[in-house]
Amino acid sequence: MIKSTMKPGPVTLDVVGLELNAEDRRRILHPLTGGVILFGRNFANRKQLTKLTAEIKKLRSDVLISIDHEGGRVQRCRTDGFTHLPAMRKLGELWGSKNKSSHSAESAAIAMAAATACGYVLAAELRACGVDFSFTPVLDLDFGRSGVIGDRAFSRDPQITFALAKSLNEGLRLAGMANCGKHFPGHGWAEADSHVAIPVDERPLKQILNDDAKPYEWLDLSLTAVMPAHVIYPKVDKNPAGFSKVWLHSILRQELGFEGVIFSDDLSMEGASVAGSVVKGANMALEAGCDAVLICNRPDLADQLLSQLKVSKAKQAESAIRLNRLMPTATAPAWDELQSEAQYQHAKGLLQQLNLIG
Repeated sequence: MIKSTMKPGPVTLDVVGLELNAEDRRRILHPLTGGVILFGRNFANRKQLTKLTAEIKKLRSDVLISIDHEGGRVQRCRTDGFTHLPAMRKLGELWGSKNKSSHSAESAAIAMAAATACGYVLAAELRACGVDFSFTPVLDLDFGRSGVIGDRAFSRDPQITFALAKSLNEGLRLAGMANCGKHFPGHGWAEADSHVAIPVDERPLKQILNDDAKPYEWLDLSLTAVMPAHVIYPKVDKNPAGFSKVWLHSILRQELGFEGVIFSDDLSMEGASVAGSVVKGANMALEAGCDAVLICNRPDLADQLLSQLKVSKAKQAESAIRLNRLMPTATAPAWDELQSEAQYQHAKGLLQQLNLIG
């Protein structure tokens, strides 16, 4: 294991396959690396996943092992005992299912309990396999415009989105996992998919703050990380939110008082191309206020970033302090222990009772 004096750097990168190769190890050992993000290609079964995460931690105990695991269509681990969690829209629909004309207190309470159960199951299963962190929940509002968001969103209503996200975050917390609200200030209005295009949202700042950004404001201290959108809001700034000092420093940090970790979205996405090279993009993101930058599915760009990115000691120290707060502080039960845990059984039982899982 690498010396305990090593601190996590600002780069989160991926690995190629089901086990580490020499190039993966080299990248993980680089002092600029602070996290490893896993994808579906890195999962074959629980035994393999647990072995892979243990390999990573043996190299660097300080790196945060993360994954995109929301439920619905964005869930990297789906087989070998993992619960296939519902899309978050299902929880929003549950909120209003008891009374079609209004949102009853009973249906709201049931939906919030289900959200907490989802968060607990999600985090407990991942942590049993050595994964530290999931990039969830989605706080985008469902305007019916964005195909890439769609049923990943809880609701069109910011109050429902806030309440269900807070409940899901509580489930994550109970299982020892932090959370990440995304995609600040909101990706639900912009129709283009930032993976393959550069989305633009022409609405004025006041409208965005009074609607899309409200869940971030209301979640306040319960939000431990945020990921900004690769969306340009031209009436606010010419740069996408993830590269914008206006959005990240002036609004998120100063106006909304957010003190947690800010992750850039993947710098290899088309929505990040406006920044130029991956190194320019990383510099812009870090200067705008990000603590960590993601580079995924492009080992060549990861190598470019690790070899050319210059980060001041002060910035790296600040990022390391924030990133360390996302690391689980308690040991998680192993998978077999988890199956007999009363809290886990209760959470799965509630989700089954509500027909949210099979």
